[in-house]
Amino acid sequence: MAPPLPSPSTAPPGLIHSAPGLPDTCALPQAPAAAAATMSGPAAETPSAIQICRIMRPDDANVAGNVHGGTILKMIEEAGAIISTRHCNSQNGECCVAALAQVERTDFLSPMCIGEVAHVSAEITYTSKHSVEVQVQVMSENILTGTKKLTNKATLWYVPLSLKDVDKVLEVPPVVYSRQGQEEEGRKRYEAQKLERMETTWRNGDIVQPVLNPEPNTVSYSQSSLIHLVGPSDCTLHGFVHGGVTMKLMDEVAGIVAARHCKTNIVTASVDAINFYDKIRKGCVITISGRVTFTSNKSMEIEVLVDSDPVVDNSQKRYRAASAFFTYVSLSQEGKSLPVPQLVPETEDEKRRFEEGKGRYLQMKAKRQGQAEPQP
Repeated sequence: MAPPLPSPSTAPPGLIHSAPGLPDTCALPQAPAAAAATMSGPAAETPSAIQICRIMRPDDANVAGNVHGGTILKMIEEAGAIISTRHCNSQNGECCVAALAQVERTDFLSPMCIGEVAHVSAEITYTSKHSVEVQVQVMSENILTGTKKLTNKATLWYVPLSLKDVDKVLEVPPVVYSRQGQEEEGRKRYEAQKLERMETTWRNGDIVQPVLNPEPNTVSYSQSSLIHLVGPSDCTLHGFVHGGVTMKLMDEVAGIVAARHCKTNIVTASVDAINFYDKIRKGCVITISGRVTFTSNKSMEIEVLVDSDPVVDNSQKRYRAASAFFTYVSLSQEGKSLPVPQLVPETEDEKRRFEEGKGRYLQMKAKRQGQAEPQP
């Protein structure tokens, strides 16, 4: 269980405007005095927690008024990038920027709607020699009633890349932990995500091939691809795509696949670990492909693959940049859960992926049931 995140300071020392493309957004550093008792961090002048606030607009949501999961993922990544970059530059040394390496599984606990305000709180909870763990919590606020609810929790991992040589990974300044055992708990999480990341690399040769005249409810019927030319607005000041931009595009493709399969309103229920294997440079053409891998009675798992093609650089070949599994649910016009049409796997590879998806589904179901049981 992630440690509770502190509430934002009511009188922050200043506002830091976020990256272009996120209007009505600000990053609020926590007041050092309040932080000292509840948060870990290297120094009072380098806050270890921040909060981003943003009002949700119509272009952030689907036709039913529910905010896209990709929009929330983008805000989560922005908060993580700010706090991890700030921490990695907190000591005198080579300047760097924190690059997103992995987003662990995150569940969408409740929907967020147009007009609500998203409060995205981020805190550094562990550092290894070359990586930073950031835990993020998202609350939605109805500004008419003042009601707040938890919508998301996520864990992100960043690595610091030198501004002089973006292929060089720098060392991370250590944090000061607020309680005994916190470092050991973080080390166990670090080793677990490292192992999981290594296990996903074997799928990097998979590609999504188009099929003519596919039958309904098959993998080929709903599989979809989006081709995007990476422009300056997608990138950091150093010419690499923001992790949040990539995640938003991945969610868009997964949403199209889910809608084609169900032909109903759909919402993101959860995202399994998103792994980033390599940086995407400005000017590349990226192909984001999605396909249904597994369906249960009320949900569907969609695999999303991101491939980058450096069209202006003949020396580099097309490569796999990221991958993830998204889980969607089908909803009626009244917002009630609907049965999902059962997937019909045809090829041996599709049947294998279906069984693997079933294993992930049963594993997560058992984990949730274990958490729901009252503790003695």
